[in-house]
Amino acid sequence: MNQHDQSTNFWDKNKALIKGVFIGFLTLVMLIPQVFISGLVSERRERREEVIKEISGKWASAQTIKGPLLMVPYIEKVTTNGKAAIIRKTIYLPAEELKIDADIQPEKRHRSLFDVTLYNASINMQGKFASVPLALMQVPYGHVLWNEVKLIMGIDDLKGLGDEIKTVWNGTKRSVSQAFADSGFKNAITIPITIDSAHDGVFSIALHLKGSGLLYFTPSGKTTEVTLHAPWKDPAFGGAYLPSNTPLVNDKGFTAHWKILPFAHTCAAYWENTTAPFYHTDFGVTLLQPADGYAKTERAVKYALLFISLTFVVFFFLEILQKKEIHPLQYIPVGFALCIFYTLLLSISEYLGFNIAYVIAAVAIVSLIGLYVMRLFTSTKTGISFASALAALYTYIFILIQLQDYALLFGSIGLFVIIAILMYYSGKINWYHTKINSHEKSID
Repeated sequence: MNQHDQSTNFWDKNKALIKGVFIGFLTLVMLIPQVFISGLVSERRERREEVIKEISGKWASAQTIKGPLLMVPYIEKVTTNGKAAIIRKTIYLPAEELKIDADIQPEKRHRSLFDVTLYNASINMQGKFASVPLALMQVPYGHVLWNEVKLIMGIDDLKGLGDEIKTVWNGTKRSVSQAFADSGFKNAITIPITIDSAHDGVFSIALHLKGSGLLYFTPSGKTTEVTLHAPWKDPAFGGAYLPSNTPLVNDKGFTAHWKILPFAHTCAAYWENTTAPFYHTDFGVTLLQPADGYAKTERAVKYALLFISLTFVVFFFLEILQKKEIHPLQYIPVGFALCIFYTLLLSISEYLGFNIAYVIAAVAIVSLIGLYVMRLFTSTKTGISFASALAALYTYIFILIQLQDYALLFGSIGLFVIIAILMYYSGKINWYHTKINSHEKSID
């Protein structure tokens, strides 16, 4: 036997093994386009964030309300290098009780391909401050600048104030006197009041506030209660505290209630020169978009290896079982078609939403590959069978994407079933005597 016959005999005996190794290598190569597709998804998501930031900048950004607090300035006499001096200090006092009721009216603004969630909120606050604890503060009565005592309240984006803030202090209407950047607040407003050092101060504040996406509050009373209402069915309650009871959420909207008691947060009786005790204690709601197509597309891309490898394996098994040789290069168009699915999904979902885009892209790719297989094997039955198997795989992945909490469980069960099927069919093949006839046609 000459060398040519030996090499031919070696190829014939190991044709299936060599092609299997090539298919494995081709599967890994096909993952390279997926890296670029993942980058494209991230790029489109960043573009959406830029649009949201742009619109929010013109409307009003996410809002966090801190306060109201009682701001009490006083003087202190000190001696430095034998010289007497007077310095000015400020003490902040939390409310004894604070109740907030907010009615949020969301609205969507459309820009380019993206939707941005904005809102108008009608916020009503009421509560009371205890008398100023001069003994605890160790400040003489005469050192307090009583005519400069004010209420102070932090509002992240003052551009969101849509109307005059209506304030009533002990039955008397008050007006905002100043808006400024404060060391403890991002932005703050102050309301001058007349305080009686021996009696409590009762207040109510009503404001209309615009914002984008998020509305948070701080527990700035020793006891703080917050109730939020909105006709929005996709809220996300977050921050340092979750609602005290299970929120009511349905297709008409949501209602959520928080009650923060004194022992549940680090609210001191008073503090000086800073509002730092309220950092990292914000809580409230975020108005989520009903569906994030980019997140779902990104999850779909993560299943690319499963898509490509299973499709190639089924393609390879068909080749052996049908005894019809397919050139290795004919696997490549199938791989590219599977990659094109993700670009179709991404581009169509920006216009029609993820679910509809998934159906359209899947039907297009399944039909394309089914017709391709039908032509290669010259068998309508084989093309339809392959397309059906591929459609089942797309359906399975779609279900996994929707089931976030149970994705791992159902994914593991599904993979177990798929592996079991592949093991069953691979066990029926005599791999040592596998012959593929390139001239033999399967019977339709």
